[in-house]
Amino acid sequence: MALARELIDVGTSDLSNGVSGADVVVLATPARVILRQLEELAPLLEPDCLLMDLGSTKLEITTHMGRLPEHIQPLGAHPMCGKEISGIEAADPDLFQHNPFVLTPLSRTSAAALQLGFALAEASGALPLIVDPVQHDRLVALISHLPYLLTCSLVATARSEAASDPMVWELASSGFRDTSRLAASDVTMMLDILTTNRGPALDALRKYQAQLDSLAKLIESGDEDCLRDTLSILSACRRSLFQ
Repeated sequence: MALARELIDVGTSDLSNGVSGADVVVLATPARVILRQLEELAPLLEPDCLLMDLGSTKLEITTHMGRLPEHIQPLGAHPMCGKEISGIEAADPDLFQHNPFVLTPLSRTSAAALQLGFALAEASGALPLIVDPVQHDRLVALISHLPYLLTCSLVATARSEAASDPMVWELASSGFRDTSRLAASDVTMMLDILTTNRGPALDALRKYQAQLDSLAKLIESGDEDCLRDTLSILSACRRSLFQ
């Protein structure tokens, strides 16, 4: 399909043929597939080839990258953009525009390789920045992986109610649709993310549970002034982030 639509010049499903003579190899597959591909690619790449991944978690991947043969230039990366749908039909030429593009170089990554990574990110319209893998995994657990889990729990809650009162689905409209969007994400991709970032994801869930408990106590207390102040602060924070 990609060939027929002239989206690519050459296509192959053979890994060896696909990377033969390549100056740059980019892995854009689920995290655990990337881990396997790193091992498979090690003997196939040319000297000084830039091997870059776009996985959603970085610590485990960059740790594996550190074990690659010395002739390979590894560079972890994660463009902070995406959709809950995938495949060629979901392609969007503006997907990377003005979005952060995380780069997680290793100590062995050369300045030239890192510069090339910056250039590739900028060519896509994204905004490259360097982030430590540990910090990256902790933060994306909060602003990416946690939202997915929350939408799953939201759908699960409504689904449970629907077992006794199916009208809940008839009433569900824009608010539920927009809030639950991420629950429709590719399960294989999300399973790989949660498996390779288990600790930070669990920590994010616990922090969220504490905030949810605080809101529940405010509602239970009937302290309208305190509840209003809390909601107003959070509303202002959200508006300031995405204007």
